Amino acid sequence: MTFYDLGDAVAENLKDGDTAAFEGFTHLIPHAAAHEAIRQGRRDLTLVRMTPDIVYDQMIGMGMVRKLIFSYAGNPGVGLLRRLRDAVENGWPNPIELEEHSHAAMANAYEAGAAGLPCAVFRGYRGAELARVNNNIKSVTCPFSGEELAAVPAVRPDVSFIHAQKANRRGDVLIEGIVGVQKEAVLSAKRAVVTVEEIVDTFDGVHPNACVLPNWTVTAICLVPGGAHPSYAHGYYSRDNAAYLEWDKVAADRDRFVSWMQDNVLKATPGNFAARVRTLEASS
Repeated sequence: MTFYDLGDAVAENLKDGDTAAFEGFTHLIPHAAAHEAIRQGRRDLTLVRMTPDIVYDQMIGMGMVRKLIFSYAGNPGVGLLRRLRDAVENGWPNPIELEEHSHAAMANAYEAGAAGLPCAVFRGYRGAELARVNNNIKSVTCPFSGEELAAVPAVRPDVSFIHAQKANRRGDVLIEGIVGVQKEAVLSAKRAVVTVEEIVDTFDGVHPNACVLPNWTVTAICLVPGGAHPSYAHGYYSRDNAAYLEWDKVAADRDRFVSWMQDNVLKATPGNFAARVRTLEASS
């Protein structure tokens, strides 16, 4: 594990054609890392994520994505993802392939990938018709009980990106608050990049067993305060609800979308996120 500048970490670990996960659940969504990937102009990506929201909408709208493997896609609390819908319905800026799963399937697929297994086997999809549009949903018979179970391919990203509150100087990573599949996303990936709010000498007052990811699981750590904005980081800053509402209007028009991305992402640097978060917190 090495401490990196965010630009260098993305350049070294994310390549055109990769399968990549930018995981976070409700909070700690790695917006800064995704924006750096946008600035670097990555193409032909297969993106994986439970509940993709506006950051994947942005990446899709910028023409970076070939395929999306996901469970539920939407602008949380607002509505649909307009750039995703435009790509699916109209092929703008390019067509994308969809592989839709349930949350349970995605979580199990990450766990299977982390365990080095070829597929995940679980109870699920009974009475559901998603298998009609997803050929990667299969059924298997348990050799012990004869029970029919669902099976999906393991998720094994080339690289996973997550955001966390803290890393210590050894490179261990602490995640507090809601934890989705960030741990599994890292353990299932060939490479893992973690952006953090701060780097500390020790995790004071925290039991060692609370350390979610030891240093040997991580490829690169980047100090990016505010790197989850406009999602929130438990204990650091709140969710920027106005940004999610604004995105629905921005994404509804192609020209406005392109202009917004130019001004807020392509011309930005990781440091802009910390400055914006400080401004938001000062006004709250």
